[in-house]
Amino acid sequence: MTDALYAADGDAFVPSAFTRGPWSPDHQHAGPPSALLARALMGASRIVGGQTVRIAFDILRPVPIVPLTIATRPLRPGRNVEQLEATLALAADGTELMRARAWRMRADPIVLDDSLSDPGRAGLIAPPEDFEAAPRAGFFGPETAYADAIEWRFVRGTWDAPGPAVAWTRMKVDLVAGETVAPLEHLLVAGDAASGISASLDWKTWNFINVDFSVSLEREPAGDWIAMDAVTRFGTQGAAAAHCEYADRDGRVGTSTQALLVSRQGRAARARRP
Repeated sequence: MTDALYAADGDAFVPSAFTRGPWSPDHQHAGPPSALLARALMGASRIVGGQTVRIAFDILRPVPIVPLTIATRPLRPGRNVEQLEATLALAADGTELMRARAWRMRADPIVLDDSLSDPGRAGLIAPPEDFEAAPRAGFFGPETAYADAIEWRFVRGTWDAPGPAVAWTRMKVDLVAGETVAPLEHLLVAGDAASGISASLDWKTWNFINVDFSVSLEREPAGDWIAMDAVTRFGTQGAAAAHCEYADRDGRVGTSTQALLVSRQGRAARARRP
């Protein structure tokens, strides 16, 4: 197994087993392709040295573990603010699987009163060195290699304990073979698991699969470690919403939301086709 989530092959990206998610051995976790789309968007940006302030992903279909291609286009060019779009598709026939839109802005240092700075709860937790690496989740089968691509250090909760959770994360493999993982890419690979670490339902009897993933940033993350403070709240009509707050060693960097389709596993076939 390559020590990366993807290998570049011409214009295509070939996923490794590290992308495999928990719901099907044939499909990727949504975190790795989200980061791959972000990588393409950053590469297409015309604002040199800019910052990503919002990036939203729509998961149109389950993403299989097969070669993929990405196309980008500018939606709103600009020197100070720009909006970009990227689509992820099957290399074989062009079927669209995911779509991402990002807002980027210029980055100019400003000086603010300290009272305007709010590190948030995630920015106040102890450093990752104070916690042990978490064991593999009991409900992840050996084929769910996504769990092995990231080191998880839980501050509160565990994979197997229901309810809100706080965890430090660090990438153990590259996003694309031969490239250093950018902190924003790391945040996206791990961040799509916010609804997983904060799950309140039994993974063995329930499906709770997100149809989107939207991240808003106050600043871009830095460093090898990113903390996640996640909670999932369930409605009574088969929907749920996951909310996560992110931090690096310097404090909070932003938040994310996910809309979840919730169903009993007897309806798994329908749940996997949102």
